[in-house]
Amino acid sequence: MSAGGGTRSLAWWFLAPTLVLVGVFAMYPVLRTLFLSVFTQNIGTGLEPVFSGWTNYERVLADGHFWETVRRTLWFTILAVGSELVLGLGAALVVHHSPFGRGMARTVALVPWVLPTAALGLGWIWIFNDQFGVVNDLLRATGLLDRPIAWLGMPETAFAALVLADVWKTAPFITLLLLAGLQTIPMELYEAAEMDGAGRVQRFLRITLPMLRPTIFVAVLFRTLQSFGIFDLVYVMTGGGPGGATETVALYTYRNFMRYLDFGYGSSLLVAGSLILAALTCILWFLLGRKEPSA
Repeated sequence: MSAGGGTRSLAWWFLAPTLVLVGVFAMYPVLRTLFLSVFTQNIGTGLEPVFSGWTNYERVLADGHFWETVRRTLWFTILAVGSELVLGLGAALVVHHSPFGRGMARTVALVPWVLPTAALGLGWIWIFNDQFGVVNDLLRATGLLDRPIAWLGMPETAFAALVLADVWKTAPFITLLLLAGLQTIPMELYEAAEMDGAGRVQRFLRITLPMLRPTIFVAVLFRTLQSFGIFDLVYVMTGGGPGGATETVALYTYRNFMRYLDFGYGSSLLVAGSLILAALTCILWFLLGRKEPSA
């Protein structure tokens, strides 16, 4: 046996315990979910384990309410992640070029991220309260409103409030990731570009963005997975209301599991949501994760 082959074999033996743990705690829930989606369905008023085949997945394809939650969740993901990326990149650039206060900025940026989402949701409920909320008080004090608005009581404003709350919590996390990426870019590249007559915009477009592309991909992918699976913030702030206008895929799946006890169909919804997430991941990889072809 060659030395290289022996080293690889030893490496696999060291990895074996981790692979076993990952297989047990990651693959078992996946296989159980698939089993429930194929072998469980509601019959009459009772829940019986039967072979349902593709029945539950046929229900998913024909479920207009589910696809409406998919559309709504996709819009939430696009608006939230897009806003977080723009704000996070801008804040990262400001902190990176600031001669002082970087350590304090990192500490402050971590505060919204580490706070429990449920607690933040309760805080945002009070902020948007139509009688006691700060938003109404500020807008009325500046003359932009003449009467209070029930922000969480109307579909459009409730959806916007959820996006704002999510952006406030997670944009600082994007800032920290992009700031770390900015600090890995060699200053020699900027100095050489400046000597060649490149302006700030040109240096940003030709050096900063291309060099940040891997970090942006990781940040966008991580936040897309989180945003599409958002549950706790919606559950606390709106409960999916008003009239289902803010119901997401995760909340709809939860209700089929816990309220209707339809474990087979809930499992099928979970599988369908996972497939949609896999498709989103492939799209992001195609747009941001691929390596540029060498010249």
